[in-house]
Amino acid sequence: MRTSVNPRISVVIPVFNERATIEEILLRVQEMDLYKEILVVDDGSTDGTREFLGDLASHAHPNPGVMTLPSTQRKLRADNIRVFLQDRNRGKGAALRRGFQEAQGDIVIVQDADLEYDPHDYPVLLDPIERGLADVVYGSRFLGGPHRVLFFWHYVGNKVLTLASNIVTNLNLSDVWTCYKAFRREALVMLELRENRFGFEQEITAKIVKNRLRIYEVPISYSGRTYAEGKKITWKDGFRGIWCVLRYGFFD
Repeated sequence: MRTSVNPRISVVIPVFNERATIEEILLRVQEMDLYKEILVVDDGSTDGTREFLGDLASHAHPNPGVMTLPSTQRKLRADNIRVFLQDRNRGKGAALRRGFQEAQGDIVIVQDADLEYDPHDYPVLLDPIERGLADVVYGSRFLGGPHRVLFFWHYVGNKVLTLASNIVTNLNLSDVWTCYKAFRREALVMLELRENRFGFEQEITAKIVKNRLRIYEVPISYSGRTYAEGKKITWKDGFRGIWCVLRYGFFD
């Protein structure tokens, strides 16, 4: 079924200790000329992110208004932002599930809060769904979009995990572990998701295949962070990724 010409978009942003970037990513998402709602799920932040989001939520209810950001004096609308606070740190997968449950849009987009992914790529992600060609669209960092040059071994690890995923799912994706994924909401609600942390990417990919949903992949830009800039993924997540490839490929 095709979506409307101007679908309502739900942008789900899981957040954990991103006080340095949360204001900017919200501004960038709001700048996109789309009829949208923004759902921010804080996963137990301890660096001031939670307090900032609480302040933002107070501007959204009961009388929606505009919040002036002290760091830049730029204006952030509060009327299309909804904030959800997890009771403790449960993991990105758990935060996304909460956002998915609350989403009301025809199309749901996943957006990280760390500025590595650019909301200006939204039209590229939305296009296959809006044209009725896809149920799910992955934004690939390896299909030719501009990207910051960083860690070789991160690239190798991503390629190994993507190859392992493709072997068990019989897909030819180039970037399974990308943040940028867009879903028709009707397709997303078909997926019974349980993974709380890094393995969410593999779980959702395996269940997309098992539900025979149509997948497209499009090129996106990517501006990766260094660890000094706040990057969180480590080699431990890679081992968890391999386990999740096996678990959701063969045993789930």
